[in-house]
Amino acid sequence: MIGLSKSARAGYSFDDVAVAPHRRTRDPEAVDLGWQIDAYGFALPLVAAPMDSIMSPETAIEMGQVGCLGVLNLEGLWTRYADPSDAFEQIRAASAHDSVALLQRLYAEPIKPELIIERVRQMRAANITVAASLSPQKTHDLFGHVIEAGVDVFVIRGTTVSAEHVSAGNEPLNLKRFIYELDVPVLVGGVATYQSALHLMRAGAAGVLVGFGGGATHTTADVLGVRVPMATAVADVAAARRDYLDESGGRYVHVVADGAMGRSGDIVKAIACGADAAMVGSPLARASEAPGAGKHWGMEATHAELPRGEVVEFETLGTLAEVIHGPSHVSDGTMNLAGAVRRSIALCGYTDAKSFQRVEMVQAH
Repeated sequence: MIGLSKSARAGYSFDDVAVAPHRRTRDPEAVDLGWQIDAYGFALPLVAAPMDSIMSPETAIEMGQVGCLGVLNLEGLWTRYADPSDAFEQIRAASAHDSVALLQRLYAEPIKPELIIERVRQMRAANITVAASLSPQKTHDLFGHVIEAGVDVFVIRGTTVSAEHVSAGNEPLNLKRFIYELDVPVLVGGVATYQSALHLMRAGAAGVLVGFGGGATHTTADVLGVRVPMATAVADVAAARRDYLDESGGRYVHVVADGAMGRSGDIVKAIACGADAAMVGSPLARASEAPGAGKHWGMEATHAELPRGEVVEFETLGTLAEVIHGPSHVSDGTMNLAGAVRRSIALCGYTDAKSFQRVEMVQAH
């Protein structure tokens, strides 16, 4: 109860909950972290967020080579500039005070369809699962070029996405028709509630991205006052997946936690709350290959009229392979993400990430 006229239910972040150990334990080597969506299989349930600071065509290729899925942002610097190296150099050199204004200026450069095709084909030539993203606003205009280039997995990612967007001035994206026509698995988000996730599942999404304003670079909660703590959001959307599985007669929709997972323990809790995979950003910003060289930002910070993000800076810890697979030389959960998740699942007696969704959880505070 907030007051006499308004009530609110409790919401829990990953910091508010913890995984409870089981009576049985296993060897970490016995844990299978494999994840499969549609025809595409991955050694790890980790997805690199489509953020310019961490994903270039080269790092997306490397993500595929280490067993994960890298998603390239097709509205980013890589599709606005034939050679974005000068733009990245300006961002790295900018002060915190000047960074957002600089991003707005750099991202005002028009997107070039021929660069979309070139970047996607560069990734395809490396023989990996090719994934790319657009915002809902740009999907309607640019998806034809995405189809021409040939992606395996398509991601529609915005601050929030609904299946029932109402617009007086522009024709909204008909998500159900679009997914039907595209004929590749489509991940859509972000969502943070049971009902909004259920609507996206009914529209045909192969997976839903769960998260709203909780990432390291987001200021959405400060600017818009809108936020759902991630543990609650993931658990609610997992409930929608369960109910839709019954409603649809067996169609399984993947739940991908997106944001607020800066350390391996957060990824563990996301899976325990019901996520099939985790889309991460800030852990990969610590890799030596990251295009941002420690500077990290999302598309929310580039909005021309109302930025809802900022540029943050992280210390470089090691290579991308070391951040994901180790070995780690720090004890704060920012390296060897796969090793930590595998060990946690083994410690609780489970054999894979899917069964780990049944683990007991407790309130940590």
